[in-house]
Amino acid sequence: MKYTERIRMLRENNNLTQQFIANLLHIGQRTYCDYESGKTRIPLDSIIILAKYYNVSLDYITGVSNIQNEYPLK
Repeated sequence: MKYTERIRMLRENNNLTQQFIANLLHIGQRTYCDYESGKTRIPLDSIIILAKYYNVSLDYITGVSNIQNEYPLK
């Protein structure tokens, strides 16, 4: 699964709007829409914020793994 599909699935499974996630990332809704559609690559720091927010590993959110492990604690 591509990361674009994964971030959309996570958002929808948590009943969140693109605007809510855009606010979390301090970006515009249109920019976040472009992330989900694959028009714009999402920056690594934004992926980390999403992984922490959804409490999933970076491997899961980026599509490297299909196992939904929790975000690692320090």
